[in-house]
Amino acid sequence: MVARRMRFLETFRATNEGMNDPSILDPNVRAALETLNIDYEILECEPHLADTAEFCAHYGIAAEDACNAILVALKTNPRTYIACLVRADTRLDVNHRVSELVGVKRLSFASAEETAQLTGQLIGGVTIFGLPAELPIYVDAHVMERERIIVGGGNRSSKLRLDPRELLKLAKVQVADVAIQR
Repeated sequence: MVARRMRFLETFRATNEGMNDPSILDPNVRAALETLNIDYEILECEPHLADTAEFCAHYGIAAEDACNAILVALKTNPRTYIACLVRADTRLDVNHRVSELVGVKRLSFASAEETAQLTGQLIGGVTIFGLPAELPIYVDAHVMERERIIVGGGNRSSKLRLDPRELLKLAKVQVADVAIQR
């Protein structure tokens, strides 16, 4: 098992060696990265391996280095949304921590359809870059503990590796305690 993961990791590194072709990123994500002058590396991945658990298992990436962007629907009138970024080894605490933070008791995970409609991104590649400007973004404090993190590239065929401090360049971003350990 360890030898198999090492081969996958070597293949992943070899495939992505020198890979920094921004054309594989979602165009809105690419524009946001350029506008904000974000320092990042592009990682290409097979679309069928884009979901975080499969991505980490196949490429030998530690769950604490991979992050999930999650859209949360606030059941207000009109319905509003926020985005959260959490590490893959944690779970977004929507019913307590997020609810308390935003001051809304009724909220839920946005559906895949809502996520795609609001972000233009597909599940498995959703990232906090390139989101609508009015959308508040909450980055879990655990994310900031890592030296480098991996986030989606806005599609199912790319990921971004960056220093989590780069996230602080985003407008409407706030670091908060929104996740709990799995």
